[in-house]
Amino acid sequence: MRLFFRLLVVVLLLLAAGLTVVLYYVANPELPFYTPPQQVHYLNQWTEEERQTYYFTPQGTQVKGLRYAWFESLELPFSQQRFASPEYLARFGFLVDPGQKSTPNNPGNLPVGFARHRNPGSPEQYLDITCAACHTGELRFNGQSVRIDGGSAQHVLPSSVPTLRGGSFGQALVASLTSTYYNPWKFERFARRVLGENYDAGHEQLRKDFKDSLNTFLKVAWNDTHRGLYPTEEGPGRTDAFGRIANATFGDAISPANYRVANAPVDYPQLWDMWTFDWVQWNGSAQQPMARNIGEALGVGATLNFFDVDGQPLQGDERYASSVRVRDLHAIEETLQRLKPPAWPEALLGVVDKPLAAKGRALFAENCAGCHVPRKIQEGERWVQHLPMLPVDVIGTDPGAANNIANHRFDVTALQWNLAELEQMDVKLHPTPKEPLDLSQLSVAKGLAYITAFVERRAYREAGVTPQEKPRLDGFGLPIGVREKVAYKARPLEGVWATAPFLHNGSVPSLYQLLSPQDERATTFYKGTPEYDPRHLGYRTEAFTNGFLFDTRITGNHNSGHEFRAGERGRGVIGRLLLPEERWALLEYLKVLGGPLEAQLP
Repeated sequence: MRLFFRLLVVVLLLLAAGLTVVLYYVANPELPFYTPPQQVHYLNQWTEEERQTYYFTPQGTQVKGLRYAWFESLELPFSQQRFASPEYLARFGFLVDPGQKSTPNNPGNLPVGFARHRNPGSPEQYLDITCAACHTGELRFNGQSVRIDGGSAQHVLPSSVPTLRGGSFGQALVASLTSTYYNPWKFERFARRVLGENYDAGHEQLRKDFKDSLNTFLKVAWNDTHRGLYPTEEGPGRTDAFGRIANATFGDAISPANYRVANAPVDYPQLWDMWTFDWVQWNGSAQQPMARNIGEALGVGATLNFFDVDGQPLQGDERYASSVRVRDLHAIEETLQRLKPPAWPEALLGVVDKPLAAKGRALFAENCAGCHVPRKIQEGERWVQHLPMLPVDVIGTDPGAANNIANHRFDVTALQWNLAELEQMDVKLHPTPKEPLDLSQLSVAKGLAYITAFVERRAYREAGVTPQEKPRLDGFGLPIGVREKVAYKARPLEGVWATAPFLHNGSVPSLYQLLSPQDERATTFYKGTPEYDPRHLGYRTEAFTNGFLFDTRITGNHNSGHEFRAGERGRGVIGRLLLPEERWALLEYLKVLGGPLEAQLP
């Protein structure tokens, strides 16, 4: 019996040691080191006023009830260092300037895209992460950084699923929230920073509100983990946007039976000229700008309730109050319409070989223009680019995102929608259904279209949007158009040199590899560094401390398709084999395409 108890003690000690190790690594994610650049250079894409509007205008996202002052005051789990310090957040890939200081637009001295807002009737300032956080890029070369406004971010934002590797902002944030609540000394310092002279009166309520927010984070982390909803690790610069929005909207908010495995992460696409596209999203599924932006805000945490306090579905004008800020969303959209594609900065990244670029121009016309120079047609007040849609069996790239969006189905019958009412809403389904909608088997695109229509209608009413204003806020008077092609769009390539990595899932690290056959592309490579390779036009891919190893053999990560190689066309082969010297010429031309340097080519 004594031996049994000794063995039991040993086992318990080993378990405790193992748990300690796990907790340590969960609370101390393995992050790349951050070295500030010598200088951040801003390109002539728009004015400084427009840039600040884009960076810090709130959208109405709330990050699970997290207050702005709380986020400013959090400490790291095993030190008193501020979680929200620019140097620490930069290690996740968020963008800060060297030595940046607080400004009226950014009082917390936070990275690009970290804003704040108040809901009507509430004194609370909520942390509001905006589209600028995910759609602003930066390239570093020789110690200098080039800011790419409207470009692709390379941060590690979404996941709160605990792993020993760590590296995710969501996981690290949950660890800091948990240690703050359960460590009395940390919470004491936190409360005094947040409350100041109101400490005595507000301490008890603060602890209650903080626990409510923490419980929401922990619930999501547990739910995502034990259901295995996100098996493909997203890593820097990616998220399964539709999958996460669908799980939050149909699973969290309606029924657990609606959870679907989201295993098809996609890159954050560049935004310049997007307002001229006939359809947006990687699979060309959305049309109206406001509905697209509302969907994005809901996906990042804008509040939305479908049921009353008794669990009954809201009806009539009671549907669906949210924290979405439609006038601010419209201000961001109008600002983005003035954003120019980035022009290659010769002084920073090297002089363009103009004779070689001229050869590349001819190769571009032969091999690329058919898909990447869309037809332009004037529709009302704007010129519209009609982007080609390439079926997945033609383009051959990873089909996961397109398949999931087209094929996943969700049961929304609990909302008790009336089909006759839906037919009168500003939603246009393409093609027009021949049968009545089955609300027990609704696709993510259709479901989100009707939800955003309800949210938009309520938000417009509360914001005092008049019938005369509505077409402008909608975006060119467009309806909430929906289509579900198992395909990906081919977009124009102005500024493409600044948008690595490539393909919709970020599986090809450089433009040189994208112009190469698949068997010449890297099977694995490291992501998460801002260091740029101006020769191959991509981020550097060699190993570095705590870098993210991207494996193209994993579901959702395949680097197939869009191949130029010898053999029969189709199934991912889109053109003839390009010789290495032809690839270099094309790269040189893609540096100047659509920019002022193109006019200087011989």
